[in-house]
Amino acid sequence: MIKLSNRLRTVASLVSEGNVFADVGTDHGYVPIYLMQQGKISRAIAMDINRGPLERAKEHIALFGMGDYIETRLSDGLAALEVGEAESVLIAGMGGGLVIHILEAGSEIAAAAKELVLQPQSELERVRRYLDENGYVTDVEDMVFEDGKYYPMMRVHYASEKTSQKRTKGCETGYIYGAGLLAQRHPVLLEYLKKEKTTYCGIYENLKKQPPSEHIRIRQREIEAAISQNEEALSYYGE
Repeated sequence: MIKLSNRLRTVASLVSEGNVFADVGTDHGYVPIYLMQQGKISRAIAMDINRGPLERAKEHIALFGMGDYIETRLSDGLAALEVGEAESVLIAGMGGGLVIHILEAGSEIAAAAKELVLQPQSELERVRRYLDENGYVTDVEDMVFEDGKYYPMMRVHYASEKTSQKRTKGCETGYIYGAGLLAQRHPVLLEYLKKEKTTYCGIYENLKKQPPSEHIRIRQREIEAAISQNEEALSYYGE
């Protein structure tokens, strides 16, 4: 049985059973191999934009005897997929801007999939806003802490561009921290929020010690706004 990091194991747990699975930016091919070993997916397409990682994936697929079940394709994002070919699509381990670019460039393919599992490494607020404004519904969110870093992730599906999600409590806070994570009072998010609050308060105290200037005043207002958003998020936990 192949071993995955906690991050990838949690990402894999968001994939629904029985689907044809496509892994965008597969790297070593570990996630599709793991899902096949678990009997969770029917078959897989492992894709990467670079030949080197794809060759490594091929080697691992052969090593674990998965050649009949996992196909490899050289692909820029979703370009090598046909519309409706994959029911579950994973886009993980890359920056939020690139995730959005992949969804935009392959919009028809992404919309046709039953689900997208996304794990952006940055710009979470921007990704959540993009999904909300472009007809995607978030079904579930999760978050893990590993090797000193926090990793939020989500499973979404396309409904329609007219079906934007309505965040009832703290729209901006939901975009920043994840409405689903807040609603379930996710314990890892709580750890993150407490750490973030300490950081912001420390920055604010240091700013107060600086000689007054317009730059300092602007920065103080930015930190005050960030602290306010943090406190609103903490209110979900009764903090």
